Amino acid sequence: MSLAKILLCLDTDPQPSVFDAVVAVDAEVDQLLRHGGVTPDDVRNLVYGAMFTRGPQDLKNTAVFIGGSDVAAGEKLLARARECFFGPMRVSLMLDSNGANTTAAAAVLCARKHVSLADTTGTVLAATGSVGRRVVRLLAREGASVRVASRQLRRAQQVCDEVRKLAPEAKLEAWETRDVESVRAAVDGAAFVVAAGAPAAELLPEGVRRATTTLKLAIDLNAVPPTGIGGIQSQDKAVERDGQICYGAIGVGGTKMKLHKAAVRRLFESNDLVLDAEEIYALGGEI
Repeated sequence: MSLAKILLCLDTDPQPSVFDAVVAVDAEVDQLLRHGGVTPDDVRNLVYGAMFTRGPQDLKNTAVFIGGSDVAAGEKLLARARECFFGPMRVSLMLDSNGANTTAAAAVLCARKHVSLADTTGTVLAATGSVGRRVVRLLAREGASVRVASRQLRRAQQVCDEVRKLAPEAKLEAWETRDVESVRAAVDGAAFVVAAGAPAAELLPEGVRRATTTLKLAIDLNAVPPTGIGGIQSQDKAVERDGQICYGAIGVGGTKMKLHKAAVRRLFESNDLVLDAEEIYALGGEI
């Protein structure tokens, strides 16, 4: 008799995410143990409860998913969970707070279908947010030259510095995008642009996008009107507009959902996986 696949969901928000629970069910998890309002001090006892109830040979049937709207808080839970393991006593972990890892991975996977990322210049707007930072990380690892754009140059430079700690060879440049003209400058000469801003915040006006002759690809990750890139519809999926291949948030979302489910399934193949942005992105190359 095979053991049930149990997913321990640690959510930093007061109420555990319904979205993450539904995706886990669709990924054929047998049982969900959902906890909300989880702090780093809570992690050890929760993980121990999952880890010490099965022998080492059966621990691949137990995994931990870390979610919630606060990515920085989720990263702290992930770090604390990793500290719980020793020898064969460990379970696989996945971090996807605010959907940041799966969304960023899906965006870059879509981009590389149309643009050779290595040695290609791209702009990430709102690059200081949780999704934007991860898009920058993944693009940098692919060898792209990335313009890291933010309304505050200081914050953009901070992202550059953080990513270089993970990828010293990263080709990054901080850009300030405080008005239309500075946005125009940030995308001029770029082959692609990814907008990772907050809902209902237009980052790249339609007129600027259409006038930027070097742009081959535009990806917008905001589904709430107005969209982050003017003239792109949220459901666009490799739709040609003004000579540019365009993706909206829902268009990227199909890849994101497929990747999210595949990552949850992958957790139960062994008991020693840690699925963060890079690992989830690599999985996307397999499916």
